[in-house]
Amino acid sequence: MLITHTFDRGTLKVKIHSDLDITNRAAAALRIEALVAAHRPDQVLFELPTDEPSPATLSSIARAHRMCRSLSVAFTLTGTHVQLLESPDSPPARLDSGARRHR
Repeated sequence: MLITHTFDRGTLKVKIHSDLDITNRAAAALRIEALVAAHRPDQVLFELPTDEPSPATLSSIARAHRMCRSLSVAFTLTGTHVQLLESPDSPPARLDSGARRHR
């Protein structure tokens, strides 16, 4: 079982039991989306399996985060220790995707 969940007092708690990979990333993301649609929570709390989640795990979490934001559902991650490498004066980091051609 990749993920388990509980729902209590408006909070959907989702636990990812092991790091995801490319073969199970989409299934986990779809399951999370189905849980949010079924329970209509006020808040979603994710517990990640490690302090250094795999890119596939982060991809699923990013997809769930975008969905929660579009539904105005609060979103929280636990199980990780996040360190910002930016200084308070620097602009926020930007994640770009896709190929670019330099001319």
